[in-house]
Amino acid sequence: MTMRLEEGGVVKAVLDLMSMGMRTDEIGLVTTNPSGVPKDWSEGSAENVHIHTLEAASGAAGTLTKQQRQSIERVMSGYDVVHLHSMWGMANPQVVKICQKLGKPYVLSVHGMLDDWCMTQRRPKKIFFLKTWARNLLRDASVIHCTAQAELEQASKWFDPGKGMVAPLPFDLDEYAQLPDESLAYESFPSLDREKPKAIFLSRINYKKGVDRLIEASALLHQSGFDHQLIIAGTGEDEYVAQMKSLVDQRGIGGSTYFAGFASGAPKVALLRAADLFVLPTSQENFGFVYFESLGAGTPVLTTKGTDTWPELESSGAGIIVDNTPHAFADAMREHLSDTARLRQMGQRGRDWTFSTFRPEAVSDSIRALYTRAMGGAR
Repeated sequence: MTMRLEEGGVVKAVLDLMSMGMRTDEIGLVTTNPSGVPKDWSEGSAENVHIHTLEAASGAAGTLTKQQRQSIERVMSGYDVVHLHSMWGMANPQVVKICQKLGKPYVLSVHGMLDDWCMTQRRPKKIFFLKTWARNLLRDASVIHCTAQAELEQASKWFDPGKGMVAPLPFDLDEYAQLPDESLAYESFPSLDREKPKAIFLSRINYKKGVDRLIEASALLHQSGFDHQLIIAGTGEDEYVAQMKSLVDQRGIGGSTYFAGFASGAPKVALLRAADLFVLPTSQENFGFVYFESLGAGTPVLTTKGTDTWPELESSGAGIIVDNTPHAFADAMREHLSDTARLRQMGQRGRDWTFSTFRPEAVSDSIRALYTRAMGGAR
């Protein structure tokens, strides 16, 4: 229930949904930590948006305290529909009981957490949670929101498929309408190579994202004589990042691998634009904002079917989907980095597709359809 930007994609999704929804509707947010919320929202000066901050203290194992539940009930009485996010928090099943008490329908966004790969991780614990504490969470939802058809096909193994609806998340295109000059990337990231073809990884550095496989792929390319720079941008747990840096040294590619650290704002957009190919050998990705950020910057993407939006990426004309192995990534990187003119053409197609697909009015209609169905089902 925190809105710390460091928490990642779910927090971004909530903020973007609110930003879109407040143009036409009254939107409320209940949170224990509003630190990532825009200042005018938290100060109450923005129209149509209301931030309801609960006391930070939680009950046992992250459950809601009696005072928090009472506060949520008071807030909820003023709204027509409730939108819950994520699967594994202890608070959401308690919020469901409040919804039932007040007769409020709710939409549940599962954010890829019921994908096949995710359900292999700590599977016994998750199944126990679904059958006990959270048994009402999926069962009583009016609508279960998935961001892509591929997600719905996997997630609906765990709920009545008739409850599922697909709607893309909003993606703010303003930052990509006028792209910063690539020179900003070289100023902000001084070890960026101006001459070599560049492949960029930009995400959290952890085992799910396949950083180790990418390093192995880069090493295979260097062994075959194909010179390039691998950029690894992002942060992660210190121990894991150190392991990846050690792997780079072991493979002898330290001179052509650049750990760029955290990137945000205009420098991030410029960095994506300066790269020739975005690469992410992920085991599982839900919506994957970073793919569309890359396409918005005009840079094609190379990824796997572990991404729920892989069919959409492939249809964009700038998405390359391969097996999740070092050899498959090495082959695809060699093929495409050898032809930067082709990559530029693909990048322009991807950029055009992104601006067409994520038109605010189209995405807004899809999200509103979730709420309309939820409220209709409650009557």
